[in-house]
Amino acid sequence: MSDWLTALDNDTQASVLVTVALVEGSGPREAGAKMRVTLDGQADTIGGGHLELRAVEIAKTMLATGDTHARLERFALGPSLGQCCGGVVHLAFEYVDAGLRELLAALRERRQQDSWRVTALDGEPVSALFDAAGSLIAGTAAQVPDTFSRERATHVAQGSDARRWLVDPCLAPRAHLTLFGAGHVGAAIVRALAHLPCNVTWVDEREDMFPAQLPDNVRIAATDTPEEFVAMAPPGGSFLVMTHSHALDQRLTQAIMGREDAGWFGLIGSQTKRKQFEHRLQACGVLAERIAAMVCPIGMPGIRSKVPAVIAASVACQLLMVWEEAASAALAAPLRLVTASAPPRRKQRAVIHPL
Repeated sequence: MSDWLTALDNDTQASVLVTVALVEGSGPREAGAKMRVTLDGQADTIGGGHLELRAVEIAKTMLATGDTHARLERFALGPSLGQCCGGVVHLAFEYVDAGLRELLAALRERRQQDSWRVTALDGEPVSALFDAAGSLIAGTAAQVPDTFSRERATHVAQGSDARRWLVDPCLAPRAHLTLFGAGHVGAAIVRALAHLPCNVTWVDEREDMFPAQLPDNVRIAATDTPEEFVAMAPPGGSFLVMTHSHALDQRLTQAIMGREDAGWFGLIGSQTKRKQFEHRLQACGVLAERIAAMVCPIGMPGIRSKVPAVIAASVACQLLMVWEEAASAALAAPLRLVTASAPPRRKQRAVIHPL
């Protein structure tokens, strides 16, 4: 599936950005899901089905008629669209003019950093992009509400003047995997994670083992001292060890166990290998609870195939479960926006309430 933010980088066609702004009950995609629509097609998806068909029709009508005003549309999935989800989905439609195109280009450069996008859904087009400190990066901040709820996901806020704003956190992936081993299984895992919301540091001593083409979310490290990349991993990061050498697996395992802030740790191998490593780790003084947390064998219970692609799919599911559990703590405290040039203070400021 092509990516809504990068698929049209070199495309001069006009487009409409469609964002899932709010979901009440069950919906095909979560708030924040997006797609770009041109007269010739689309990039990415908001879930498919009749909802997406209607969204594409609305976006193409905007393009055909030259309608550049943002809008918010409500869809009752069961009564109006016949979809079994049964919830209500609110979609924001934004014509990608020169200003929004510039803002999306800035967002593209910040994919590894947190950003917040704020767009007016009523009146004249106004949009702005802010960094994690609340400083203006791109767009126009003069009319943007001066506070919003950063701990919430994508949502719609409304001022006392009834103007509605799309508040859209565009957050860098929290999940990071340090993968040791560029063999068949390691390569299959990299392919399985290529389009998932994570970053991968792929480490091996053998430079010629890495493929020429890499997914955008992967960085390689050909090194004779792979243990250094245990220390360089972010706090809470995940580790997966599957090198060509049991002795190297042992060294890496001990280094990972030495990090108190290490996240999930998986070691490829059988129950026999696990017992061998348990004895060695105990002899090195590693705490029993740290050893118990080591995942070996890796993969989802019940999947026994040793085909690399099957192992990769199973491990990807395992990692997604770990990462989704941790994702709820990803958003920090409420953010106060700081503009590059603050607008004149008014006697009475609008109070913004989440819808």
